[in-house]
Amino acid sequence: MEPYKIPAQTRIGHIHLKVADLDRSLRFYRDLLGFEVTMMYGDQAAFISAGGYHHHIGLNTWYSKNAPKAPKQNVGLFHTAILYPERKDLATILQRLIDENYPLTGASDHGVSEALYLDDPDGNGVELYWDKAHDQWPTLEDGTLNMYTKALDLNNLLQEINQG
Repeated sequence: MEPYKIPAQTRIGHIHLKVADLDRSLRFYRDLLGFEVTMMYGDQAAFISAGGYHHHIGLNTWYSKNAPKAPKQNVGLFHTAILYPERKDLATILQRLIDENYPLTGASDHGVSEALYLDDPDGNGVELYWDKAHDQWPTLEDGTLNMYTKALDLNNLLQEINQG
């Protein structure tokens, strides 16, 4: 019997985050990153999306209202990765972060993608990235993927904004 393989078309649909302060989280995800609120569940939860999907991210205080940030050295979510369609879109959000003086925790070129890393107000890791074209992905001689982590040139990324 062959081992089960998940269908290739499978996607991660949404995440749900426990947050300490819903308004503070909305200021980050809605006001800074630009997600749209699709539904509020009283003052306890919000569902937000890009492009009118029912929700990509759920934010709730059901078990976490006013709770402290989770310790970094615990098990749990490492980061939520938000995929932007084009390099210019990643440059645009980088400029927004700079304009708002919001700190990055890292910025990397992984060969297959370029990524910005930051923490949301509750200390949850967030990766903002775009994928390079598949034919640009680094591979070994046998064709297997050869991802890496190199410093991302942020000035080069920001030049995308001024290009046609």
